[in-house]
Amino acid sequence: MNALALDASVVSYPEFLSRFKSSLSSLFQKENIDELSLSRGLPPNVWKEILNLKPLSVSIPKEFGGRGAKVKECLGVLSAAAYESLPLSLTFGINIALFLEPLAKYGNEIIKGDIFKHFLDFGAMGGLMITEPDFGSDALNMKTQNELKDNTYHIKGTKHWQGLTGLANYWLVTSRNINADGNLARDVDFFVADTHKPEQNIEVLEYYDNPGLYMIPYGLNKVDIKVPEYNKLIPETTGLKMMLDILHRSRFQFPGMGMGFLKRMMDEAMKHCKERIVGTCNLFSLDQVQYQIAKLQSFFALSSAMCAKSTSVSGIDKDVSASGVHANSMKAFVTDMMQEAAQMLVQLSGAKGYRTSHIGGRGIMDSRPFQIFEGSNEMLYTQISEGILKDMKKKKTDNLGAYLSINEITKEAAKLYAKELDVTINGPLSQRKMIDLGKIISRVVTVNDLIELNEAGFNQELTDNSIEIVRQEIVTLFASFQHHKAISALDDISDKSDWMTFF
Repeated sequence: MNALALDASVVSYPEFLSRFKSSLSSLFQKENIDELSLSRGLPPNVWKEILNLKPLSVSIPKEFGGRGAKVKECLGVLSAAAYESLPLSLTFGINIALFLEPLAKYGNEIIKGDIFKHFLDFGAMGGLMITEPDFGSDALNMKTQNELKDNTYHIKGTKHWQGLTGLANYWLVTSRNINADGNLARDVDFFVADTHKPEQNIEVLEYYDNPGLYMIPYGLNKVDIKVPEYNKLIPETTGLKMMLDILHRSRFQFPGMGMGFLKRMMDEAMKHCKERIVGTCNLFSLDQVQYQIAKLQSFFALSSAMCAKSTSVSGIDKDVSASGVHANSMKAFVTDMMQEAAQMLVQLSGAKGYRTSHIGGRGIMDSRPFQIFEGSNEMLYTQISEGILKDMKKKKTDNLGAYLSINEITKEAAKLYAKELDVTINGPLSQRKMIDLGKIISRVVTVNDLIELNEAGFNQELTDNSIEIVRQEIVTLFASFQHHKAISALDDISDKSDWMTFF
């Protein structure tokens, strides 16, 4: 481990990743990952051993002693960690996508060197504060405010559900500037808070009892800090565009976390089904089990395609602020696959799987919030549909298949699903239909990425199976889309609703 700590920035990436995987596996066997996953947080000695492996060096530029902030390397570390522990991978994901990469791209040169040194040499961690108790995903209405006086920003507000609450040493804190009239600006500002300094420390008011991801503390934070003017991130144009660039890049990295987790679910399911004998044969030989395993394998292939595509489009040298359809497709689809994979593993494992000490049972709770945080999937699917329908209107076409066949991120997959996508969309759609449509589009986008990966040499049989499994899902989603009825909830169901009165 010490050797790895010393040469993390110069050793070849295959060797770095191999050492990281083997060291992490050995550590969790020694420390018992099942027990660790059921305790709040991780013991300091375990954190120290993990951070000694320099996993976050992959997201630090070379000029500051890191490995260069290459997407491929970041995704590899996220995937390797997720195979062993999804909460650990999310911890890395928070540090990489929501602190280190934004700092590398938008931070003032005055502060970068010292902060990166703390991450590399002293095991520091960082996170992002956007969400507020009264606004949730409505980030543009945040009430946390900042005011500049004598080259110092005073930032006040309340934030919650930040991963690594009370644990991170550094925070990116979002707020809106308050003018002389007491009104908040429309734009959003980002500031680095260094908790080592008393005037920048953020008070934790409450720790939340999150039912999964035990390793990661979440809670309610009171922000009342003063930071130097140079702690403000420097947007290329506006703060809103910078926020979109940061959030979309983070969503492009969800497949890294999803990849390792999905491979673990697949490996565990295949091992169990081949070893479990029912009557005269093993589970693996049963038709329904074959389909479920094939589906898990398709999840592995589709997440592989997402990782490959993310590697080429989401580096910090790229502006992904306008890549909402692609980024949202990756985040929403891969997290849906993660939850379904955990559910399938538990079902295949029977009673054995229904335990928090089982990787599947624990995986249900650990993967569930991925469908909620950083934009709930219903919201993201709606945004995907809005973006596509807006562009269809601009290009004066109402046929979904015709449009997707000319869109750069869907055109190859649209050829495969030409029959299924031959649908005319007229007039405004209900939110329920928008969500179904967003799901369909996200699947087409991902198969398009899979075709690209297949052309580079990826497994043909896995590709073919995945294409057909997605086809089934598209057909099912269109059936739902076309048969929505105007069903609304009743204001009061108390009248004539007690079955006992009829007997």
